[in-house]
Amino acid sequence: GMSRDEAVAHLGTIAKSGTREFFAALTGDQQKDAQLIGQFGVGFYSSFIVAERVSVVSRRAGLGEDEAMRWESDGSGEYTIEAATRESRGTDVTLRLKAGEEEFASGSRVRAILRKYSDHIATPIRMKKEAWDKDKQAYVAGTEEETVNQATALWARPKAEITDEQYREFYKHVAHDFTDPLAWTHNRVEGKQEYIQLLYLPSQAPFDLWDRNARHGRKLYVRRVFIMDDAGELLPRYLRFVRGVIASGDLPLNVSREILQESRDVSAIREGAARRILGLLEDLAENRKDDYLKFWAEFGQVLKEGIGEDAANRERIAKLLRFASTGGDAANVSLADYVSRLKEGQKSIYYVTADSLEAARSSPHLEIFRKKGVEVLLMTDRVDEWLLSFLAEFDGKPLASVAKGDLDLGELTDADEKKAREQVAEEFKDLVARVKTALGESVSDVRVTLRLTDSPACVVAERDAMSQHLQRLLKGAGQKPPEMKPILELNPRHPLVERLKTESDDGLKEWARLLLDQATLAEGGQLADPAAFVKRMNRMLAAAQPVATG
Repeated sequence: GMSRDEAVAHLGTIAKSGTREFFAALTGDQQKDAQLIGQFGVGFYSSFIVAERVSVVSRRAGLGEDEAMRWESDGSGEYTIEAATRESRGTDVTLRLKAGEEEFASGSRVRAILRKYSDHIATPIRMKKEAWDKDKQAYVAGTEEETVNQATALWARPKAEITDEQYREFYKHVAHDFTDPLAWTHNRVEGKQEYIQLLYLPSQAPFDLWDRNARHGRKLYVRRVFIMDDAGELLPRYLRFVRGVIASGDLPLNVSREILQESRDVSAIREGAARRILGLLEDLAENRKDDYLKFWAEFGQVLKEGIGEDAANRERIAKLLRFASTGGDAANVSLADYVSRLKEGQKSIYYVTADSLEAARSSPHLEIFRKKGVEVLLMTDRVDEWLLSFLAEFDGKPLASVAKGDLDLGELTDADEKKAREQVAEEFKDLVARVKTALGESVSDVRVTLRLTDSPACVVAERDAMSQHLQRLLKGAGQKPPEMKPILELNPRHPLVERLKTESDDGLKEWARLLLDQATLAEGGQLADPAAFVKRMNRMLAAAQPVATG
């Protein structure tokens, strides 16, 4: 409690903090170990945000019953103080709420506030349970008391004292989630920066997972004071699905978002937290494979963003990536798995990008790879094209698109195949020139290829050029990528290509245009003039003679 003079000194003076004065009086280890809140001298005055008048009745220890005092103010800058009576030492603070602030008279609302901001305060906070008053026809404070806060910071307790059930319950409290977390990591960091982190992997993706500016889910405490529950700066954006608490003893209590963005201490916390989460994911991938695949199904596309955003951890993130492949139906192939299954003589990791898994599996670019039994990764997420611009190799093996450049399978191609390729190129040299002339500016080049076994033609991009798939993605997002004309590759073994040799220039032009349009559609692209394609195809079908096969 307070005496009259103490009330005048403390309540009557804004920004005068008794806590701060007490803290300053401590020395050495006492000051270092002190965990005190309320050092600004303005906390009491926050009551006027919701109250039109605040009364304080207080009696200091050692004073008589009639030596209590009453301090009262409406927050306008003036106050009154007078003698009062109180049976025992202590203080009563009464808030008369403003109109429209009645919600703060609700027991459930006050409990929710206390649990959010004061669960970790070591001193128990008790409230009287509501009881139904028949005369007033309303709930009023009863006589039975309950402790509202847990009166302990779970994250500050030793891990050996915390059960899995307590970890799960705390997650539900901190993440506002009804489901159990998939995994969690809890550790204390000591050294240059001292902080505690208790971080969780949810089992289900939140509705705003794709909002890269979503911040909620990471609560920041400084010296046991709750600072904010949306401290997005404490983790990189590609880990925005992580929930939990980070408690620092080094950051200032008046920390702001600007300080969070610029502070070296925060950078160290962010880097440490990222490493800790990646370590947790590595443990899941190694020891709890089913749980990791659950995580990947929910959050894999977001984790892929880390390849471009976190260069320091790019290798670790690359090992956590999972893809579908021509070797199976499930999207559970890691790059390490792929490398372990390389064919003898295979020097590259091959992949194809497409809008869907079905489109990727049916891509004509896979035909030669199926024939040779070479596995190809199927990349169908929108983020994959962006990812590939930062991930050029893995474990010393370059990543190579099956839809780019003049296909060179290196040692996977035997001497007979190389010789046949040279002969075919010479045999079809004149036809290639005629087709290129017929298509004009529609293509950048025409050539024969041995990458096809069933399809008559396909379109590819130059090895260092933007892929057709990426161009479509950019156009779909409203952007205008630089125009890059495709290369048309012809399958010299296909009857339709053989037929081109005997066509007149007009007929060749029609067939060449049809093959280009078909190859564009097979790639997943869109035609500039679909109606013209349909008319051309119908016209040629009506006039076509049976084509010899064999």
